[in-house]
Amino acid sequence: MKDLVTGDAVVLGLRPAKLPSRALALVIDLVVAWTAYLLVSVAVVLSSGALDEAAVTALGIASFLLVLVGGPIAVETLSHGRSLGKLACGLRVVRDDGGPIRFRHALVRGAVGVVEILMSFGVVGCIASLVSARGRRVGDVFAGTLVVRERVPAGRSATVPPPPPWLVGRFAELDLSGVPDGLWLDIRQYLTRMDQLDAGVGLGMAERLADELAERTGTPAPQEVPAAAYLAAVVHERQARDARRAFGGPGGSSGGVVGDGGFPHDASRAPVPAVPTPAAATGDGPTGSSASSRPSATSSSAPQSSPSSPSSSPPSPTGFAPPA
Repeated sequence: MKDLVTGDAVVLGLRPAKLPSRALALVIDLVVAWTAYLLVSVAVVLSSGALDEAAVTALGIASFLLVLVGGPIAVETLSHGRSLGKLACGLRVVRDDGGPIRFRHALVRGAVGVVEILMSFGVVGCIASLVSARGRRVGDVFAGTLVVRERVPAGRSATVPPPPPWLVGRFAELDLSGVPDGLWLDIRQYLTRMDQLDAGVGLGMAERLADELAERTGTPAPQEVPAAAYLAAVVHERQARDARRAFGGPGGSSGGVVGDGGFPHDASRAPVPAVPTPAAATGDGPTGSSASSRPSATSSSAPQSSPSSPSSSPPSPTGFAPPA
């Protein structure tokens, strides 16, 4: 699926950071880290006068590991990929699929960075970043991460369209642990650019992505849900889970109340009331089935058209037309 959509879009259409901006951010981080290390080393020397040489050496090694290795790992984990240098340069570390990094990603980046940056004085990292198409160093490759630019012109950002309201929360029980990061990236690239694709090509691409996503989750995609809407709803569900995990919110609240992150968790369990049609208001036709779980896209007085025709439904504010 890697050749479905080309480009480098991630969660918010952010652009991969190139070597100059990454090098500047790294210099700032190294200046801060080495300053902290020197201060800690001076404090260790002043406080270890009564210790023997072996103990002083052990304290020096421990200070090096804690400050120059553990410090960046802790900062990237707690700040979700934004160290002081990256914050100053408008950069952030994200996963390959655009999601927020976790401790394991920061740990791999920090461990590889000892050899790639500290021991080689950044030569290995610079060469790897120049060779990589997305400016990734060796630590990013092993950790499955990417450094992106956050401060970009507003006109260049492309957001993932929200799913239709009647699909929000419907896939709350879906197991997403088996979906690889590469597939998430392909899905997000398609959703952010589907308006630029030919209708037939976009439909076929959405169906292939939906089939692969259903295979990875082990749950068949609903037949009555359009493939693009299904993809948007599942991506929305994963973003909601990432937001709850990152900010420590509860899993949700009962009764359809909006949970943390602004996502209604129980919307799929309550049927959406049918929207009255103009014919119902004048008594000229039926009002539509009250058992329907989605609002009707056309009134009873409108001409009948094929359910599969894209023009049979008015455009939805979310970019997806509800099924007929």
